[in-house]
Amino acid sequence: MLFSSYTFLFQFLPAVVLAFAAARLHSPRAGILVLVCASLVFYGAWRPVYLLLLIASIAVNFRLGLLMEHPYRRRAVGTIGVALNLALLGYFKYANFILDGIHALSGAPLPFVAVVLPLGISFFTFQQIAYLVDVMRGAKVERDIVSYTLFVSFFPHLIAGPLVHHAEMIPQFKRGRTGRSAVLAARGLAIFAAGLFKKVVIADNLAQFVSPAFAHVDAGGSLTAPWAWLATLAYTMQIYFDFSGYSDMAIGLALLFGIRLPVNFRSPYKAASIIEFWRRWHITLSRFLRDYLYIPLGGNRRGEQRRYVNLMATMLLGGLWHGAGWNFLVWGGLHGLYLCVNHLWQAWRGPSKPLFANGLAKALSWTITFLAVVFAWVFFRAKTMAAAWQVLTALFGLAPGGSDYVSPGVLRLMDLPVLVGEESLLLIGAGAVALALAVALTLPNVPQLFGYREYRHASEPASWLRWRPNLAWAALSAAALALSLFGMWQRLEFLYFQF
Repeated sequence: MLFSSYTFLFQFLPAVVLAFAAARLHSPRAGILVLVCASLVFYGAWRPVYLLLLIASIAVNFRLGLLMEHPYRRRAVGTIGVALNLALLGYFKYANFILDGIHALSGAPLPFVAVVLPLGISFFTFQQIAYLVDVMRGAKVERDIVSYTLFVSFFPHLIAGPLVHHAEMIPQFKRGRTGRSAVLAARGLAIFAAGLFKKVVIADNLAQFVSPAFAHVDAGGSLTAPWAWLATLAYTMQIYFDFSGYSDMAIGLALLFGIRLPVNFRSPYKAASIIEFWRRWHITLSRFLRDYLYIPLGGNRRGEQRRYVNLMATMLLGGLWHGAGWNFLVWGGLHGLYLCVNHLWQAWRGPSKPLFANGLAKALSWTITFLAVVFAWVFFRAKTMAAAWQVLTALFGLAPGGSDYVSPGVLRLMDLPVLVGEESLLLIGAGAVALALAVALTLPNVPQLFGYREYRHASEPASWLRWRPNLAWAALSAAALALSLFGMWQRLEFLYFQF
C-alpha cells in the first residue's frame, strides 16, 4: 500500500485517523495501540507472509535488548543480534549478488535463489541494529514492547524512511501528548499535500523521459547525446522529488498523530560541495553511516590516510545498502572518491582561506558538484554496468555507432496522452527538467516553508512565504492535493521498492 494510492488516502488513512481519535478519548496508550495495529495492517496489506517476518524481527530484537540488561553479556548478545540482523538482510537482499560473485570468481555452478525483497527491510533492519549497538554502548534498554514495536513499524516511515532513531521516537510515544494540536494536524496535512504533489505531479511526470530511455539501454540499445542528457537530468530531478516527496509525506502523516519525524532533505541540489551534499541528502542515512560505520572504523582519528580509507569503505557499503548490484557499488565508490577529493581540496586550501572567494567561484563549485552527482546517478539508475557505460559515453557523443532509440512520441500530461514529434518531446522534456531544477534551487524546501523542527527559528523564508493555518494556505494545499489525486490515475514506478 503506497501513500500515493486511492486505497491509502480514502480507506486506510481516514479509518486510522478516526480510530486514533476515538482511542485517545479513552487514553493516550490506547491511541498508541491503534497506531501499532494500523502499522502492522499497513505492512501486511502488501504480502501478509512478510508481516510475520517483520513481527519476528521485532520480537527477536526486543528480546535481545532485554537480555542485554546484564552488563557481563551485553557485548556478546549485542554482537549476535547485529549478526542476525545482517544475516537476515543479506539473505533477502544480497543472496543472489553474493552467489553471482562466487560464480564469477570460481566458475562453480550455483543455484538462483528466488527471493522477493520485503518492503522496507533495509530501513527496519538498520533501525534495530542502531538500537542494539546503542544498548551495547550503555543506552537504556527498552522494556515496553508496544513502544518498541511502534518505533520499528510506524507506517509513515516504514517502507521509505526516514531512518529513525529509538532515542528520538520512543520518548514521544511515552509522553502521551500525541494528537492534541489541531494546528499541528493542519500543518501535517499541508506538508503531506506538498509531498504528494512532488511525488505524483513532478516526479512521476518526469519519469516518462527516464524509464523508456533507460529500459532501452538496459536491453542493450544506444542513445543519442540529447536523449542521454535528457534521461540523466530528468532522473536526477525525478529521484529527488520522488524520495523527498515520500519523506515529506511521512513527516506530514506523523504530524496527524502528533509525532515528529526527523528531516531527511535540506535542498541537496543547492550544495556547492560533495561534503555539503551529503549533509543535505538522505540525512538520516548519512547520520547512520557516520555514527555506526565511519566513526567505529576510526573516522578521522587515526591519520589522514586511514580517514580516506574509512570514507571509501563507508560510501561503498552505503552504495550496497541501496541495492545488490555492482552499479550501486560503483555509485557509492564514486561518492567516496568525491568526498576524499573534497577533503583533500579543503586540506590543501587550509582553514584560513575562504572556501568561496567570490560569486563566480561559488557558481563553479556548485556546477562541479552538481555534475558529479548527475554522472553518479547514471550508475544508480542503470541496471547493468554496460548500460551505465553506454549512457555515459552517449553524454559526450562517444558511443560507437548510431543510436537505435525510438522516441515514444507520446507526452503524458497527468496521464493524458498527447502525440508529439521527437524534437518537440526533447524540448518539452528539457523545459520540464529546467523547471524542476529551478524549483529545487530557488524555492524554500518543505521544512523551511512549514517551519518544521530546526527550521522554526533559523533559515526561514520571507514571512509571506511561510505556512500559516489560514484560508489561503488551505486553498493552496487543496489545489496541490486535487492535482495529485487526478495524477494518481497513472501507475508508475515506486523508486524505493528495492530498499
